[in-house]
Amino acid sequence: MAEPTITEASLKTALTERLQATHVEVTDMSGGCGQSFTSLIVSPAFAGQNSLKRHRAVNAALRDEIAAIHAWSARCQTPEEWERDRAKTADNTDKTTGPPMDGTVQGRVEGVDA
Repeated sequence: MAEPTITEASLKTALTERLQATHVEVTDMSGGCGQSFTSLIVSPAFAGQNSLKRHRAVNAALRDEIAAIHAWSARCQTPEEWERDRAKTADNTDKTTGPPMDGTVQGRVEGVDA
C-alpha cells in the first residue's frame, strides 16, 4: 500500500506557511490512510474574523489538500484565544484546547459493524 500523499506533517507545514500560524495540531483520524483529519490552528491572521471567515481562510489555504481527502475539521483561534483556553484548562478539568474529537474513540474514527 502506498504512503498517503496528504499527511499530518504536510498539512501542518502548509497551514504554518500559508496562514502564518503560530501553533498547529493536526490529527489523522483515519487510522493512517490520510483521508480524515482534524486540526487546531492558531494564527494572528484570524484576529477580527468571525468563525465563518476563519474557516473560509483555512479552506482556501488548503483547497487542493481538502479536495484530495474525505473529511476535514478545524478549530481556528487567535493566539490570545488559544492562551485564554489553555489557561482555563491548566487544571485539566476541561479538554477544549486541541483539535475537535467529536465522534471519535481516542482520536480515531471507528467503523460500524454491518
